[in-house]
Amino acid sequence: MPSTNHITTKWLGKMAFESTNPSGLTLNIDASPDDGGEGKGLRPKALMLSGLAGCSGLDVAALIKKMKLEVDDFHIETIANLTDEHPKFYDSVVVEYHFHGSNLAEKKLQRAVDLSVEKYCGVMEMFRQFAKMEIKTIFHHV
Repeated sequence: MPSTNHITTKWLGKMAFESTNPSGLTLNIDASPDDGGEGKGLRPKALMLSGLAGCSGLDVAALIKKMKLEVDDFHIETIANLTDEHPKFYDSVVVEYHFHGSNLAEKKLQRAVDLSVEKYCGVMEMFRQFAKMEIKTIFHHV
């Protein structure tokens, strides 16, 4: 049987919405003041980038643990280009994986990134359907 996600997104008035998640948590979505909102929630397109980074980040974190790698800090920078014409969408996205540590196993960390990007991250695969993806891995030795 196929797996599905069911999300309920409720209008709170003006430009604000509350959206459920299968985890039982909720998040707020709102437009910027320039677009009639109050800026009290996450923007939908930016939320897509958080979903992308979160999906791949979970893969990499699990692989860091599984491979018993030493990483002091790890973060992902996601930089996306929005088209000019409506409907505006991301046509290119750069995903930078930043690893910090004094004993970074670069080849194994790169393998973890590659496995996420090429095999495990479903959100990455969805993005590939509409955007040119550029992946960078940056090691910060401290």
